[in-house]
Amino acid sequence: MPLRLALERADGSVSTYATDVLPDTSPDFPANLRYVERLVKFLLWQRGGWKLYVGGPAEIGRHIQESYAPNGIRQFDAEFMGGVYEHPFTVVITDPENVPNEKETFISLGRHLEGCRIGFDLGASDRKASAVIDGEAIYSEEVPWDPRNASDPEYHYAGVMDSIRRAAAKLPRLDAVGGSAAGVYINDRVRVASLFRAVSKADFDEKIAGLFLRIREELGVPLVVVNDGEVTALAGSMSLGENPVLGIAMGSSQAAGYVNKTGSITGWLNELAFAPVDYRHNAPVDEWSGDAGCGVQYFSQVGAIRVAEQAGMELPRGLGLPEKLVVLQEKMQSGDLLSQQVYETIGTYLGYAVAHYSDFYEMKHVLILGRVTTGPGGEIILQKAQEVLRREFEDLSGRISLALPDESNRRVGQSIAAASLPTIQGAES
Repeated sequence: MPLRLALERADGSVSTYATDVLPDTSPDFPANLRYVERLVKFLLWQRGGWKLYVGGPAEIGRHIQESYAPNGIRQFDAEFMGGVYEHPFTVVITDPENVPNEKETFISLGRHLEGCRIGFDLGASDRKASAVIDGEAIYSEEVPWDPRNASDPEYHYAGVMDSIRRAAAKLPRLDAVGGSAAGVYINDRVRVASLFRAVSKADFDEKIAGLFLRIREELGVPLVVVNDGEVTALAGSMSLGENPVLGIAMGSSQAAGYVNKTGSITGWLNELAFAPVDYRHNAPVDEWSGDAGCGVQYFSQVGAIRVAEQAGMELPRGLGLPEKLVVLQEKMQSGDLLSQQVYETIGTYLGYAVAHYSDFYEMKHVLILGRVTTGPGGEIILQKAQEVLRREFEDLSGRISLALPDESNRRVGQSIAAASLPTIQGAES
């Protein structure tokens, strides 16, 4: 029997999804509950929304409603979405025919390369910055930092300004700054971001929410900040010259972004780090959301080190995830067989995940980048994922191309694309 879902966002845009579920007369009807709960969870983090319509059997609707209620199993998700869209998260149980129709929004993003620009990308283990003149990167640098454990808002401000100033020193003048960072950013204001999780709510509201507005005012030039996943997809679209593109960055977390067939972005969240890809009840659990089987445990530093250590690889105690990843990459460079098998496992995960993502995205290209893909391990991830698609999903293999950017752009590609975000007043785009 039919099931229709719809997610409404604060601007009135609506995403819909239709599927079928077992009828309530089926002895296997309870299997619907797990299926729809996972489906809703994926859609919520892919597309975002504060109001969910469940059009189908009332028992399924009640299960979802209870899951997202206070003290429900998805309380984290409900509170997160409520914070992003500034409305209490609401589940509406209705009939399929009463679910709202789709009403998507599309936004042109970036591709402005004239002038002297800076692009930065803020990750959980390093911040990257590039100086760009008329579309050519003349300088790129990565600086380690630890924002997730920094409770002082001035640490974040000083770190971002340091990266901008170091890049600005390489330019004859500064015309514009574009930035990408994990989290949700609306009109260049920080709404929710794991980078600032250690900052108190009072300090967040006073000093972090308007952080980039403060920096823009001090610099006196156009400044635009968006989610890092969107810049990942933009980088892919710009380098490939074709659309639609799903970009996946395997860094301290999993970032994702999507450029549709017209080269625009949607109003979706695309936070695939929290979208489930493994439906096992005993799948690894994300330490922030508390859910099992989400993308961050497979396509990030967290995932790479989890696989390595579970496979028996001995990594020095006391090291953080970035340093452990360096050790893994060094072992890979030296021809270590276990390291190769770690990357093969990640590539296998990715092949099946791309097939899963194809149920939710129209894709022609999937671009893979981020710190985990640096070095020969990235090529193994790509090759193994392609092998899975050829073997298990022949039709998709013929329609979807997987690619890595060249090595020089693999780790700083996002900051270069970020530089193209702002429009310079009076300049032609």
